[in-house]
Amino acid sequence: MRKGVFLLLAGTMLFITACGGNEMETGQLDYDQTKKMVVDILQTDDGKKAVKDIMKDDQVKQQLVMDQAVVTKTIEQTLASKKAEDFWRKSLQDPKIAEAMAKGMQKQQEELLKSLMKDPEYQKMMIDIIKDPAVQKELAEGFKSQEFREHLRNVVTETIESPLYQAKIQSILMKAAEDKKGREKKDKEQDGGG
Repeated sequence: MRKGVFLLLAGTMLFITACGGNEMETGQLDYDQTKKMVVDILQTDDGKKAVKDIMKDDQVKQQLVMDQAVVTKTIEQTLASKKAEDFWRKSLQDPKIAEAMAKGMQKQQEELLKSLMKDPEYQKMMIDIIKDPAVQKELAEGFKSQEFREHLRNVVTETIESPLYQAKIQSILMKAAEDKKGREKKDKEQDGGG
């Protein structure tokens, strides 16, 4: 790696010396001119090839790879920050973003539930819970209770507020509006023609 960098810098300096003439000797070559020359060199095919060769060096690759712990810590700090929380809260208020996120997670949730339903141990546990007389009694009483009715109301409200449900309703309303426009247009054509 150091050899490649050294060769690149040596080539650059050689080129600058050759192009600089008297300015280099008198120390008049300023930073901007030097920077422009280096950038120009790096944009040539030879310059690009030299950079590619350096990037292929295993030592350079190892130095460029970040420590996994640093990455994990950075992500945790970023996602747990107040700024990130505000960003996600604001972003998820947008129905399109919320719908996309819900759709993205829906498949995993469905797969998890399906795999649990196929799991004999999970099935047995659910059946045992439902068959338990105390649970059956609680369920019967629970269905009659004010708490259950409130819960049911909340479930219905959550369903209505769900991005997926809202997207479906919006789609149905748009289709109904288009159908109505089509019928009105057809009726006008029939009235005008008849």
